[in-house]
Amino acid sequence: MERLSIFDIYKIGVGPSSSHTLGPWKAALDFAATLHAQALAPDGVEVHLFGSLSKTGVGHATDLAVQLGLEGYAPETMPTMDIPVRIARIRTEHQLRINGRAVSFFPDKDIVFHRHEKPQHPNTLTFFAFAEGQVILETTYCSVGGGFIEREGASGSEQAQVVLPYPIDCGQDLLQHCATTGLAISDIVHQNELCFRSEADINTRIATIFDTMLECVYLGCNTDGILPGGLQVKRRAKALKERLSDTAQYPDPRAWLAHVRQLPHTFSTTNKWVSCFALAVNEQNASLGRVVTSPTNGAAGVIPAVLLYYYCFCDYNGMDDVRRFFYTSGEIGCIFKKQATISAAMGGCQAEIGVSSAMAAGALTERMGGSPKQVLMAAEIAMEHHLGLTCDPIGGLVQIPCIERNAMGAIKAITASHLALDGDPDSAIVNFDLVVKAMWDTARDMNGKYKETSEGGLAFHLPVVLAEC
Repeated sequence: MERLSIFDIYKIGVGPSSSHTLGPWKAALDFAATLHAQALAPDGVEVHLFGSLSKTGVGHATDLAVQLGLEGYAPETMPTMDIPVRIARIRTEHQLRINGRAVSFFPDKDIVFHRHEKPQHPNTLTFFAFAEGQVILETTYCSVGGGFIEREGASGSEQAQVVLPYPIDCGQDLLQHCATTGLAISDIVHQNELCFRSEADINTRIATIFDTMLECVYLGCNTDGILPGGLQVKRRAKALKERLSDTAQYPDPRAWLAHVRQLPHTFSTTNKWVSCFALAVNEQNASLGRVVTSPTNGAAGVIPAVLLYYYCFCDYNGMDDVRRFFYTSGEIGCIFKKQATISAAMGGCQAEIGVSSAMAAGALTERMGGSPKQVLMAAEIAMEHHLGLTCDPIGGLVQIPCIERNAMGAIKAITASHLALDGDPDSAIVNFDLVVKAMWDTARDMNGKYKETSEGGLAFHLPVVLAEC
């Protein structure tokens, strides 16, 4: 089975969606790179979007992402404030700059939405490059969740051939390695990661991911206004943060969090801080801000909220805790990716918020002193109570119900961790691998209108409610 690194799960990108924004962006980058590699010089391009990408693509900025990718901008580093300027230039000039060459492009005509065709994969897009009216390159991609893409006809990656000291395809593999070696889950995962990259590279990447998360929370907690998209959704994180603490400004996120750690806390205020952290991230995500997929953009607020719960309100002891949190949570995400799905278009929101909640619950449990069995017990409990969760974004946007779902996923993760820490895994009726299978079975049985199409659930009923009011 495919060998995944935790950095396949944790990617830095731009909101609002990993499958609808980051994936198509990377597909466009790959298409432009292929043109360069084959020394092809097009005078025009078209992008055809199918399935969920066609139905909720505009609300998830798929149309913007493919233009930026074709122009060669990297989602990890592009200044997000430049996005409107770049898109406006393309629309005004009717040109893309692909590999340094001006190429004719009219967004309203050359991005084609096939809303009534059913592709084999629900997140499918095809790029065409033309020269003198003839197709010189045609490539189809699937955006399979979490920023992962698959190019039609491509062979497996070299990464799939990596030989790991502790190969892990399911939860039982992980427990067996821990039992044999006496190591914690985070230690096992760390040893595997060393087969992908050096210790220094691992530490640098984790520090960058953590800093990106902190910056995202900090910006979200210090920005107010109306979220884009037309639903007139108000940002709430800043007002909640100010009710919990003050309006003082701090030089950086860590200075602010040091202040938060010193505040008196009750159960109620701790709960509100967790929600505040999650809301902050996903309000940034909804605004084309920079976020970390964990495992997706739509669920990007759960891991930061639970990690900051540990950072601010538990026995945090430094960056080693952060690294171990990412090792454990990342491996749980990898198992879901391999054995089920992390794509809402394939499995509904259980594949996003459910998986992120399971990841966070497991990682928190190990940091709180839980055994490997308790870690997977916590992950199982968190997913068990997200089974069947539908993806029903109103208007194809990530404002309702997605932002609040991140807060709920974070709270469920903390509750699941507490239950597991006080529980006996050997007497549990449901185990982790069983819930992963149940999640995948549920995903395959779920009606398609509940899988990121905005055709079911709240997305279907809200216009009726508004009309009746």
